[in-house]
Amino acid sequence: MQNAPISLEWLTMFPDLEALESPAKALLAQYARIVEAPIGTVGYREGGACGAYVMRLAGQSRVFKMSSSGREILLYRVNAGETCVITTTCLLGNSNYPASTVVEEAIRDVVIPAPAFNQLMIDSRVFRTFVMTNYGALISDLIVLLDEVAFHTLDARLAKLLLDAGNNNVSRTHQQIADELGTAREVVSRQLKRFEQKGWVAMGRGQVNIQDRAQLLNMANH
Repeated sequence: MQNAPISLEWLTMFPDLEALESPAKALLAQYARIVEAPIGTVGYREGGACGAYVMRLAGQSRVFKMSSSGREILLYRVNAGETCVITTTCLLGNSNYPASTVVEEAIRDVVIPAPAFNQLMIDSRVFRTFVMTNYGALISDLIVLLDEVAFHTLDARLAKLLLDAGNNNVSRTHQQIADELGTAREVVSRQLKRFEQKGWVAMGRGQVNIQDRAQLLNMANH
């Protein structure tokens, strides 16, 4: 039984696809599906098979790598208007997921089954350009992460994480910060305590309040 076509109004979330060829639009209408998932849903697990290309309409999920000891490091987040680079990698390379993902804010996604994705990559120049442009941008972000992990000290990475929160009240626990930095909670707690003693931050329950952005910025650039 063939799938019933769906509306393509969601394409407005991805301006680069406005020029999609008519056959590509027809294929998307026939095979793409919209799915939703609540906070805490595991989108995929490391080692699992990849069956579809995902385009985020709303919400947020984090993609992370887990060590054999159970320590987690954040690779990146997928927000509205974005795609997942690891999913793209698995589809292009016909490989299993090398990481895992979990929903942090209730999501709404467009899901394109692998056979339809592969056909679009062959037939549609516009879709192919969209996929590879997003893929290249996200690979660049991962290289930045690699640079930070390999060449920057933990205190510099911690300072950058706090500043990147966008405001002076960072609502994250020490464990959440540790997971993003790929280190132990105790290490983060010690470093935050040092920042507090210097007057750069003030710690509250489940949050860190930035007191001196200039000093944190100086630390982040070292």
